[in-house]
Amino acid sequence: MLEREYRAGGITLLCGVDEAGRGPLAGPVYAAAVILPAEFDLPGLNDSKKLSPKKRERLYDLIKDQAVSYCIASASEREIDEVNILQATFLAMNRAVLGLSVRPQFALVDGNRDPGLDVPTRCVVGGDAKSASIAAASILAKVERDRVMEQLHEQYPQYAFDKHKGYPTKLHYEKIAAFGPSPVHRQSFLKKFYAGHSR
Repeated sequence: MLEREYRAGGITLLCGVDEAGRGPLAGPVYAAAVILPAEFDLPGLNDSKKLSPKKRERLYDLIKDQAVSYCIASASEREIDEVNILQATFLAMNRAVLGLSVRPQFALVDGNRDPGLDVPTRCVVGGDAKSASIAAASILAKVERDRVMEQLHEQYPQYAFDKHKGYPTKLHYEKIAAFGPSPVHRQSFLKKFYAGHSR
């Protein structure tokens, strides 16, 4: 894991940063920043997308209990429409890092785009498999966003957000075709959908 390399160089306050929800047609994009203790070890910690929801929920609680500091933040669907999904993701990441109770010395960010954090940063492609901190951030962001989509399902049950979490599935497209967009749909993401359904 990358943490060992940085700690050997004297960096102890290392934060992992990852997002959840860049691809969906509805709901906010989430990001989390996590600083783990040096002795942190959680078997089964890996990319949140590969874990079962039950395992993610269990790890979510363990990470929050054991982290030196963590923060989960978001950018709304309106912000996504205003600035685009990439910039909204960076906004959520910056909010997460700024929300940490302890200032990190260095950040490891999943992906190949630098979000412009206020700390030295390294972007790591496939970071959730190479860094425990990024994997932990991935789980926090994913679980938090899934919970929000469950709440949105209660507000807008006709869209079945509990089934697809806002992602572009056949069921989701059918619901949009039947009911039109909800207030939590990303208008900028629906342009292609409407282009394909116009007469």
